[in-house]
Amino acid sequence: MKLKTKPTRKVTIWPIIYGAIVVLGFAGVASWQAWAWWVWAISPPKPVFPDENANATPPPVNLVVKQGTSGNEIGTDLHQKRLIRSMTAWKLWTRLMSLKDRAGGFQAGTYEIDPNADMNQIATQIWSGKVKEVSFTIREGWTMKQMGDHFESLGFFSAQAFLDAAKQIPYDKYPWLPKKLPHLEGFLYPDTYVAIVDNLSPQAVIAQMLQHFEDQALPIYEQGKNQTKLNLLEWVTLASIVEREAVIAEERPIIAGVFARRLEEVIPLGSDPTVEYAFGITQTKERPLTYKEVSTPSPYNTYINFGLPPTPIGSPGLSSLKASLNPEKTEYLYFMSRYDGTHIFSRTLAEHEAAIRQVEAEIQQGR
Repeated sequence: MKLKTKPTRKVTIWPIIYGAIVVLGFAGVASWQAWAWWVWAISPPKPVFPDENANATPPPVNLVVKQGTSGNEIGTDLHQKRLIRSMTAWKLWTRLMSLKDRAGGFQAGTYEIDPNADMNQIATQIWSGKVKEVSFTIREGWTMKQMGDHFESLGFFSAQAFLDAAKQIPYDKYPWLPKKLPHLEGFLYPDTYVAIVDNLSPQAVIAQMLQHFEDQALPIYEQGKNQTKLNLLEWVTLASIVEREAVIAEERPIIAGVFARRLEEVIPLGSDPTVEYAFGITQTKERPLTYKEVSTPSPYNTYINFGLPPTPIGSPGLSSLKASLNPEKTEYLYFMSRYDGTHIFSRTLAEHEAAIRQVEAEIQQGR
């Protein structure tokens, strides 16, 4: 006897595959749409320009983040300034970074935002605290007054505020500074600096320059002080005079040698820049120092006083500092400026007087 069995139903997997493909397709489309939205959301908004400036490059935008400002408040400010497209994307980025870096956060400060930067770059800049910086250059030979005028012209602070701060000698931080200094003339190292905009005070700038002197100049003196009779203040003072006298690099060691020899033989230095410093002027070919000026008593007048003036007369650069520490041995005792950066060097007073007449004749001839 045969048992009857029910016919088996053929089960096909194709509907399941088709269904999975449809589901995955929808998911893929959604994923692609989400990714496309994210790419759009973090991209830089198009800047708005008048028609005539359609191809202009948008300038940087300053953003001030105050202490305690929330991430949402920063995002709102960025959105209003048209620096980001989407507050939703900003909130997602902030949330993800908070989970990833629980100890981190947006940093207070002034930021210079590039309008062409995407949202991720902007957020990373503020999260990492890359605040706005400015650079400034202090020229070799500049006096404190010239520095103060420069800072005022840059809009940092007033010249008077700088000069007042330069009279406060920070012996607690820089104990190597010579004692009883009336001001910091000569020790404010000439260089190019970078400063944080939020910390632009006379005291902060002075601290930078003193630190550079400590790092760059002080080691040179420490290494070579056994070969000179000059103390630190005298060394910087002599170097400041050499800096103001020398224009051509190859003449600097000779000029330092002339002054070193005059100091050794107790002859007045007779340096024009020291008289200029006393009067706050700069002589020119058309307006040289007068006999009255070089005869006027002053602690800085090295025509009538022996030795060095009481303080430096400007900030010497590294070359002048090195030349003054190890001056060239020379037979010269005099030099006369041609007003073109070069000098005529003389061994005797008669030679020097002849050089003076030569320069005066050249000026009259219009050379």
